[in-house]
Amino acid sequence: LGFITITDVRVTGDLQQASIFYTVLGDNAARESTAAALNSAKGMLRSEVGRSLGLRITPSLEFFLDGMAESASAMNDLIEQMHKADAEVAKLRAGAKPVAENPYKNHDQG
Repeated sequence: LGFITITDVRVTGDLQQASIFYTVLGDNAARESTAAALNSAKGMLRSEVGRSLGLRITPSLEFFLDGMAESASAMNDLIEQMHKADAEVAKLRAGAKPVAENPYKNHDQG
């Protein structure tokens, strides 16, 4: 079982079903073992939710791995790579001088 963070819970209006979104710190093996543990503990967790909230109807629980954190992490990695590339280009450009007064001017046009 990995380190779990509950990121969102959505309950239907009739309180029949709760969708629980979570993230797991770790690799694929940790995610798979956590999913298996959560699914095997559904009944116990449902009883605990009902007892804690004092609900007459306790919703059935469904667990979903939330991919938002992984997507955000991948996006941050891409942004970091872009910043590094921009810094490298800025270093190269720092001492550069144009070849002519206006490098975009077509010399054939005069």
